[in-house]
Amino acid sequence: MQRFLLIFSVLFSTFFCAQTRLNLIPYPQKVEFLKGEFIIPKSLKLDENLPKKETAYFKKHTAGMTTFNYGKKDQGVHLVNSLFPPQPSSDRQKEKYSIDISAKEIVIRSNTDQGYFLALQTLIQLFSQYKDSGRIPAMKIEDEPKFAWRGMHLDVCRHFFTVEEVKQYIDYLAMYKLNTFHWHLTDDQGWRIEIKKYPKLTQIGSKRKESMIGAYVDNTFDGKPYGPYFYTQEQIKDVVKYAEERHITIVPEIEMPGHALAALSAYPELACTKGPFEPATKWGVFDDVFCPKDETFKFLENVLDEVIKLFPSKYIHIGGDECPKTRWKECAHCQELIKKNNLKDEHGLQSYFIHRIEKYVNSKGRKIIGWDEILEGGLAPNAAVMSWTGIKGGVEAAKSGHFAVMTPGAYCYFDHYQGDPATEPNAFGGFTPLEKVYSYNPIPEELNAQEAKYILGVQANLWTEYILDFKQVQYMIFPRLLALSEVAWETSDPGNYKEFESRVINEFKTLDKLGVNYAKSIYNVSGKVIPFKDGVAYELSTSQNPKGIRYTLDGKAPTVNSQPYQSPIPVLNSLTIKSAYFENGQLKSAMSSQNFTISKTTGKKITLEEQPSENYSFGGAFTLVDGIIGNQRQLGKTWLGFQGKDVVATIDFGQKTSFSEVYFNTLDNKGSWIHFAKSAQVLISDNGTDFKMIKEIGKEDILSVNGKIKVNVGNQNSRYIKVKIENAGIIPAGNPGADSKAWLFVDEIGAN
Repeated sequence: MQRFLLIFSVLFSTFFCAQTRLNLIPYPQKVEFLKGEFIIPKSLKLDENLPKKETAYFKKHTAGMTTFNYGKKDQGVHLVNSLFPPQPSSDRQKEKYSIDISAKEIVIRSNTDQGYFLALQTLIQLFSQYKDSGRIPAMKIEDEPKFAWRGMHLDVCRHFFTVEEVKQYIDYLAMYKLNTFHWHLTDDQGWRIEIKKYPKLTQIGSKRKESMIGAYVDNTFDGKPYGPYFYTQEQIKDVVKYAEERHITIVPEIEMPGHALAALSAYPELACTKGPFEPATKWGVFDDVFCPKDETFKFLENVLDEVIKLFPSKYIHIGGDECPKTRWKECAHCQELIKKNNLKDEHGLQSYFIHRIEKYVNSKGRKIIGWDEILEGGLAPNAAVMSWTGIKGGVEAAKSGHFAVMTPGAYCYFDHYQGDPATEPNAFGGFTPLEKVYSYNPIPEELNAQEAKYILGVQANLWTEYILDFKQVQYMIFPRLLALSEVAWETSDPGNYKEFESRVINEFKTLDKLGVNYAKSIYNVSGKVIPFKDGVAYELSTSQNPKGIRYTLDGKAPTVNSQPYQSPIPVLNSLTIKSAYFENGQLKSAMSSQNFTISKTTGKKITLEEQPSENYSFGGAFTLVDGIIGNQRQLGKTWLGFQGKDVVATIDFGQKTSFSEVYFNTLDNKGSWIHFAKSAQVLISDNGTDFKMIKEIGKEDILSVNGKIKVNVGNQNSRYIKVKIENAGIIPAGNPGADSKAWLFVDEIGAN
């Protein structure tokens, strides 16, 4: 192994007052400020034996701050290489580094070229931070990552991105010390990797006749052919080499057994039915999947042979998620295979499929990783799990001695909204602002110290159904990627979020120079509904000076002369609050707007028998009595989502209260497995224990009003009201996600 010493000769200067924090992201494990300062010289001399690729990267990214010349030690500036035994024992040790900055020199030490490269990333940020003054404070940095897997994912199937754009994406990962790029290359909507043995995969599977646009519920299409778009094997080799130079591992994903329509369009004989098929034009999940017959496995083995030759990664991602069992249930071959192998059911057949693929991948010296549905029917012996539906998959994997990467949608899906949906571009749904990403701890509390060792790391995912170009890619990952990097490094401090936010705002200067189209959502005024006396109040905040917030209650746009925000605004009646941030008399943010519909349940105590999914739980049960009616076109922060669960909500008025009408909304978005409620009941009680049903709503009633339930319950007078809303249950055949648990989305429960 090697130790690298980077020594810059400089003039001794006066004592530099130590500061408390640096504008570094991710923040190092340990920073110790020392006396003195390092003056950035006009020219730095480097030793001839330095690692060429890493040093060239450093020179490129500090261009304009100083110049470089190669020279001998006695000429003042040099980088010394020396052996550094013993062999590092872990991936983390390979990435360990230290930086010593004194008045006379800068010394970098590391075990490997990779550690040296990470040290240079820190040094680049320091040079950038102090380039104007030309003086870097003396300090000692000792640093290493917490997690070996620090990843970002990119879906190029729903929308395609060029080689140069993918390289830019990899550059962003390198800048913030992420080390894994998960490249999602195949799906229902497009096959994006050239496979020489099967040319029709890209001839047919890399294009579609049109694409869905706008909100999913609109069911509209652009009518424009999309593609053919794919990467040649030479292009992939070029991208892999580019990533390797930045010490980033590319993990390719080849989806199976589901999400296979693009492949089946080219080779329909691999399906359970005859087809014909075409690459999907809609988003969502489809019933036609790979049929587990010998010719399918031979096809997949041949595909994997070419993939493995292109990608040197330890892991090959084989998908495994969202595989409907409808076709397998109807397929004579599949049913015979279940009997022949004594499998319990179609979930067992999925496990059989994954086991067989894993055995083949293992024979090639590689391992498989898949989404947490590969746990269905039993996990393959050497498989790793990517836990996306929550933390349950990661916990189950770790407790059974399998490695896991944590990527739960609630914290790590960057296709979710990151600001007020009303002021953000169209997104898939959910609400994952910067602060929420920063709050994530990848080690589940359910794991003990030994089990926690199986958590490889953390990753964020970017699915691109609603991301049409690379500018929008930038918008969705920045600044959330900065929070992810610090979570993955394990130096995040959620209790001190505002300090991190100030570093993010400072980092915007770097993103501006790079021309990155980052989201400025943290500048906007954000609102939070809080309980207030017998109702609610609206609490406004901003990353800037809160004294700059102005708001109105009459529906008009706020101006610099509007009411200044000082404390939470009581919401006593139905109204619209509009707010914005002003600085020096100028509007500095988008205008935020929130409608309130006040009823007798608003702000009252509410309990739920079943909790919502973590992905769609913003605000918890209180969301159902916060006075906000959900937007049917946006699955953002105003809805609670329940998969396979009924909603049973009990509201305590605090005293006997008269009412005659009850209302709530449910959603129908079958492409996302969301179905209207099956039925609903309204019950009342005076003691909170003994309830009497006063109204029952059937499925036909719910369908007739498009899920917008408003029912007359007669003249009632009670302290408690209970609303039971029944989930649709198992999704029936013929629908996306058939045989899976349906989602039930519910918004405000009101009474008048």
